[in-house]
Amino acid sequence: MSATGGGARGTGPVSENLQFLDDLPARGAALFDSIPALGIAKQDHITYQKLDELVTRKAAWLQRHGVSARSRVALLAENAPLWAVSYFAAIRAGAVMVPILPGFSEDDVANILSESGSVLLLASDRLMEKGRVACARAGIPCVSQEEALAETERADHGEGAGFQAVSDRSPDDLAVLIYTSGTTGASKGVMLSHTNILSNAAAAAPLANILPGESLLSVLPLAHTYECTIGLVAPLLTGASVYYPHKPISPSVLVDVLKTVRPHIMLSVPVLIEKLYRSKILPSLTRSPLIRTAMRVTPVRKLVHRLAGKKLAAVFGGRLRFFGIGGAPLAPDVEQFLFEARFPYAVGYGLTETAPLLAGCGTSGVKPGYIGPVLSGVSIRIARAHESDETGEIQARGPNVMLGYYGDKARTREVFTEDGWFCTGDLGTFDAEGNLAIRGRLKTVILGPNGENIYPEVIEAVINRERFVAESLVVPRGNALIARIVLNYEELRDYVGRAASSAAEAAGAGVTELTDVARKILEEIRTTVNRQVSSFARISEVIEQPEPFEKTPTLKIKRFLYQ
Repeated sequence: MSATGGGARGTGPVSENLQFLDDLPARGAALFDSIPALGIAKQDHITYQKLDELVTRKAAWLQRHGVSARSRVALLAENAPLWAVSYFAAIRAGAVMVPILPGFSEDDVANILSESGSVLLLASDRLMEKGRVACARAGIPCVSQEEALAETERADHGEGAGFQAVSDRSPDDLAVLIYTSGTTGASKGVMLSHTNILSNAAAAAPLANILPGESLLSVLPLAHTYECTIGLVAPLLTGASVYYPHKPISPSVLVDVLKTVRPHIMLSVPVLIEKLYRSKILPSLTRSPLIRTAMRVTPVRKLVHRLAGKKLAAVFGGRLRFFGIGGAPLAPDVEQFLFEARFPYAVGYGLTETAPLLAGCGTSGVKPGYIGPVLSGVSIRIARAHESDETGEIQARGPNVMLGYYGDKARTREVFTEDGWFCTGDLGTFDAEGNLAIRGRLKTVILGPNGENIYPEVIEAVINRERFVAESLVVPRGNALIARIVLNYEELRDYVGRAASSAAEAAGAGVTELTDVARKILEEIRTTVNRQVSSFARISEVIEQPEPFEKTPTLKIKRFLYQ
């Protein structure tokens, strides 16, 4: 089965007036002028006019410092207006931008600098030490992006004096080289063109109906395609105002920032809203035995969720009308709450290789358990191994599909079919209305003893609904299934008092020293889960994972480390 959002894979400009990423600030200056473009909560902002001016000045500075057409310029910095200035300036100078996630290690950064052939690293003051160490290994200069901009302001050159516009380029040229840290292994250099990113941003913006002057709060790393395309390029296309936290994000800082910015739009990964639900909302709904009993009645549960949803909306500032969730599957119980609470959420699906969005919808089109229809201009087909299969691999084509993996033609060939479709490695299906549902990762499917397909993500979703579970991972061991579980000791402490504290201490030493309380809870979880899953998907053993699972920048568990 296949579905299309209005087109197949193609090339060329998004519009006659917007062919290149670095055209975006100039377009914004012409259309939105004095509207705030980028800002920091509780601090100053820069207008669309100022953004374009700073981009040109910094592009001129880069050219004066040896950056030429098709050079690689790397960027290591936290979310801030200056990140966007550096991003667009490097591209305007003719370079290929190489954004690096702030959480990468010095070794990771050094490897990316070397593999990408970067000639310069722009680093924020906070990350300069990591940048200097990595640059020393790669043999290239590391420059403070703050100092570089200050130098352009001090220099008596006028606005962008000396800047040479780059000629002889195409919208389908490489613009951004992104190194991912996936759940299944080593980083890959994903090559994205101007058209890849601009077409995806233009198609995604209508889902949130982003309007000029509306506020978007950006908390996910800009070096990830999800936040960069949907949380930066798309709002700048429409004249929105993007704000960043004034401090490293934490629960208290986030609450403070939400009160200040009162965003209309926000993007998140599932784990953030799941943690909020499980740590704050769910305990308040289940603490009373009377309410727990009453919530077994569907109309009562919906009413309670609706009342909780009003309080949640107030926490987000009272103006939120689009909360986009992407990067990983959303837990079914959390989605049920959001849906019944009438929280303005929508789930999107995509990959770095597709710049990123492939499918999604606005808040009015949400159907729990489904992503939504295919994005405009994109085509998706479901490649089933057998006609009788319910699911198959999701394959895509469209103007947003990457150019390939940098320096790796063999791996690029592996992810494209002979007729040009990109193989996502995800399993999915469509409903009768054309809504896409994700059923798991092709590489994580476990073959049961009688040939059944077992999707560990489905079992994990059941496990994660349990009160004392923080997160879980299901892995095969021979013909059996093992569940690794990180227990929520804060919740345990409320439940069993001092016993939980001693269990937490024992857990740090390993499974063999778990207290009777923790053992009992783990066994109860196993029994409860096995009553809710198919016979071939039952858990044989539950063990405690003493430390949180190692995760990717979008907070997905690195499954390959625990197989």
